[in-house]
Amino acid sequence: MCRLSAAMLLATLLILSSFAAPVDSEQITQEELVRRTQELYDATALGDQGPWKKYFASDALYFDEKGRSMDKAALVADITPLPKGYSGTIKLVKPQSRILGHTAILTYDLDETEIIYGQNLKARYHGTDTWMYRDGRWQIIAGQMLRYYEDPAPGKADIAQLSDYVGAYELAPGLTLVVSREGDQLYSKRGKRPRDLLVPEDCDLFFRPGVEGRLLFRRNDTGRVDALIDRRNNEDVIWRKL
Repeated sequence: MCRLSAAMLLATLLILSSFAAPVDSEQITQEELVRRTQELYDATALGDQGPWKKYFASDALYFDEKGRSMDKAALVADITPLPKGYSGTIKLVKPQSRILGHTAILTYDLDETEIIYGQNLKARYHGTDTWMYRDGRWQIIAGQMLRYYEDPAPGKADIAQLSDYVGAYELAPGLTLVVSREGDQLYSKRGKRPRDLLVPEDCDLFFRPGVEGRLLFRRNDTGRVDALIDRRNNEDVIWRKL
């Protein structure tokens, strides 16, 4: 039986090692976590699944801004190229980390710019990933992404109708909300809380700056305002006009 010489054996081991999975150091820095995470989002617009396969553990859990719960297979499958006429960039900013032994948590903001047939769109997200050192590599075992709330574009109110909204609205006996008018602006005030500016979005539809949801003034069959609807996530709380 032939035996490999020492030189041939060494050459064979070197060739085999070139195909082996890379081994990470047990120590990792915030800078390296940021670099890897930015690599993930650089690959997103291209539909490049490689970094997502590399940096997510096989048993990873991921929860996105749309409310979806995904395992690694579903997450990787979700990485596809943008449609024709679409392009964009995602920049990681404001990173913070906590690195304890073989566990690292990275939290960060994402500034996204998406271009759709020449039109620029902006969005901001906040992500948190938990990395763990296992089997000689650092990989993400859990991640969660949230989207920052942004106010809608203001509309133009019908000045002639502003007085229709003024008055007191009752949710329950003793619990009221008062809508007042100063010039061409409306305000709402509940109890001892500071008053809120009501910004028009559309006919009878308003929002409060920095507050998620909409306020819809409901009209009855005669056209008179009879209620104020506080709508959030398609759920309504109705304040009846006194």
